[in-house]
Amino acid sequence: MGGMEFNKIFAAILVAGIVAMLSGFVAEKLVHPHKLKENAFPIEVTESVGGGAAVEKKAEPVLALIAEADIARGQKLSKACAACHSFDKGGPNGVGPHLWGVVGVTKQNISDFSYSGALNANGENVWTYAALNEFLWNPKKYAPGTKMSYAGLKKPEDRAALIAWLRTLSDSPKALPNPTEIAAEEAKLMPPQVQEVVEEAIETIKDVVEDAPSN
Repeated sequence: MGGMEFNKIFAAILVAGIVAMLSGFVAEKLVHPHKLKENAFPIEVTESVGGGAAVEKKAEPVLALIAEADIARGQKLSKACAACHSFDKGGPNGVGPHLWGVVGVTKQNISDFSYSGALNANGENVWTYAALNEFLWNPKKYAPGTKMSYAGLKKPEDRAALIAWLRTLSDSPKALPNPTEIAAEEAKLMPPQVQEVVEEAIETIKDVVEDAPSN
């Protein structure tokens, strides 16, 4: 076996070991059996507690759920939107724009519809799966100033089902989320505590790989 191949295998084994150790480390960080003497950092709060800074609530990731989501349930959930939106190809705009082909389309692309709210305020100009997830979770938060009265879908499985159904409203449905997109969404929406632990682990893995013998 060549030196380079051995080094790669050695590094891979180290990384696998660190990842295995990380799972226990994360569990220890997030689930503590002893009574805490001080307040822990909250994962989801809507207001400050005891004078502390509030932690921003976020939608749960759903991209990993879309491939196996219940499309029929998504269609049923869409009935709550039918009073304002058309889902038919070439359908008219209503109180809201028609939604045929919405997955993967440029936001605010319908020239004869007057949009409300800043749909691209966060820098995203396309209705990606991840953008739809955040919008459906809380439209008013995602698009400040929107006149849309819809409160949003709070259950991740419901959002995944509705997005999976919306994906079918196209002559050429957009490809399902790939592992890179899934990982990116999970990294963006993970609770702050978990993100800190993961970032520390990534840096540790990088150091191990860089320090591995290269001859």
